[in-house]
Amino acid sequence: MIDLRLLRDDPDLVRASQRARGDDESLVDALLAADTERRAAVHRADDLRAEQKAASQSVKKATPEERPAILERAKALAAEVKAAEEATRTADEALRTAHLAIANVVAPEVPPGGEDDAVTLRTVGEVPTYDFEVRDHLDIGTALGAIDMERGAKVSGSRFYFLTGPGALLEFALAQLAITRAVAAGFTPVVAPALVGPKAMEGTGFLGEHDEEVYRIERDDLYLVGTSEVALAGMHADEVLDLSAGPKRYAGWSSCFRREAGSYGKDTKGIIRVHWFDKVEMFSFCAPEDAEAEHLRLLQWEEEFLQALELPYRVVDIAAGDLGTSAARKFDIEAWFPTQGTYRELTSTSDCTTFQARRLSIRSRDADGKPQTVATLNGTLCAIARTIACLLEVHQRADGSVHVPVALRPWLGGHAVLSPGMSLVPSA
Repeated sequence: MIDLRLLRDDPDLVRASQRARGDDESLVDALLAADTERRAAVHRADDLRAEQKAASQSVKKATPEERPAILERAKALAAEVKAAEEATRTADEALRTAHLAIANVVAPEVPPGGEDDAVTLRTVGEVPTYDFEVRDHLDIGTALGAIDMERGAKVSGSRFYFLTGPGALLEFALAQLAITRAVAAGFTPVVAPALVGPKAMEGTGFLGEHDEEVYRIERDDLYLVGTSEVALAGMHADEVLDLSAGPKRYAGWSSCFRREAGSYGKDTKGIIRVHWFDKVEMFSFCAPEDAEAEHLRLLQWEEEFLQALELPYRVVDIAAGDLGTSAARKFDIEAWFPTQGTYRELTSTSDCTTFQARRLSIRSRDADGKPQTVATLNGTLCAIARTIACLLEVHQRADGSVHVPVALRPWLGGHAVLSPGMSLVPSA
């Protein structure tokens, strides 16, 4: 949720944010009206309760002649108080509904536009050239015995897969490398649940406009997460955190599930855009005034990870119309895919300011001991399936083998090359 004080003080700023996102500007006026009505309802209920209390006290002092009229008034006030309290509950619900309809306020630095208007901030590494015809990751992975899409589809349907042999080892290697680097940077490792309740989903902004992307298990009223961000944020719901030593950081591993509704025809070949994948996600809770710097730190850790994988990439600043509900600003890192001749998203990091924490009631105490809503930030350290696809394409060789980046070798039995028919036994 956005801060209601910001709404009251500068509604035009919130309207401008809605316009930048391409969202309905009238929702701001609806929220303003709901806020006004709720405050009026609370004020009326408070006034009636005070009058009721005064009437109750006056009964003791009343003369026998005055008492019947005062008792009658007290009885009438009790009914009015009950009605006012019910009106307050109704106003609370209306305010919450209107409040949830407004996306986070876009940061002023965010570029305008939509999906095609992201601004490239920098490009790192040289795009590789090859003296042979490059093959896509599915052809390479199939030849290596690393990816089996046909049997994945047989078991689970389209956009499911098996990682086998060196493919499975690549998954474990990437997860180990990501978690090891995250722990070295001060993150607490977490294995997060892939099933969460409605509160965590709503609190992180993944219900509403994202409903079509979400798998729901109706019998149990649970949701399969599209990112462990949901579980990591919900882990501290309704808590007061101690941030006196700085941000609280987690590196969460979980399986992730996305319906990919509306994406038919886009990256349907291979394991770039699938319904299930595993991921290591960074998540930070910090003081609001530290959020901008923390966002840049998450981006730095993402860049360092892709550099360790020897992948060329570019960093882009996502335009306002392409931001998710919770994000005030978002950076993507897009790595080079040779067969597509372009950069494709591998990681992203979002500053959600106090938006998610306000929904989930996550607070800390400031220097004066007063409670304040914290800021939350998230960043993909490694979306494993898509990263495997990129590694196979970028590091392919003419003979069908694949170069293994130096950083991954300790987790791949010391092998410097993956090749068809190779032994998976660790090298000497």
